[in-house]
Amino acid sequence: MPRRKCFISYHHADDAYVRAFVNTFDHSHDVFIVRRLGEMPDDIINSKSTDYVMSRIKSDYIADSTVTIVLMGACTWARKYVDWEIQSSLRTCETIIPNGLLGIKLPNFRDFPPRFALNLLQPGVVDCYARWIDYPTSTSQLDGAIEAAYERRFTHSKYIRNPRDRHEYNRACP
Repeated sequence: MPRRKCFISYHHADDAYVRAFVNTFDHSHDVFIVRRLGEMPDDIINSKSTDYVMSRIKSDYIADSTVTIVLMGACTWARKYVDWEIQSSLRTCETIIPNGLLGIKLPNFRDFPPRFALNLLQPGVVDCYARWIDYPTSTSQLDGAIEAAYERRFTHSKYIRNPRDRHEYNRACP
């Protein structure tokens, strides 16, 4: 399968898991081409305008990727940047195809980020946009999940739920 450019969304408290994931699957096995904000402070773009920050995240980090992988740990669900990155990944218009959306549960997983959960199977809905897997145990498992998320961009975009409201602040995480 072709290597897809994947934007990695995560909470910085999970940096060790993220480094291990990238080292295992990108550097060692060439499963995907990684794009991520990197190891920067929480407020990487110096602006109080959420719309401006989101446009910079989209243009500088997400625009050339095709799948967004959300590495979900204990407090990922509470982070405003994760919410903004998912929202930016799911934005569509006549000329923009949304990113595929794949969640991966880290060993310390607690809960899905709310915007991610909106795109999982809901009562009364026959299908959904997002998919999740447990932490992959093989390159073929991860490769298959990335490819499925990539394909859903074309076949399942009608199921995207991406409301305009977003986290303004990080939520408290016990």
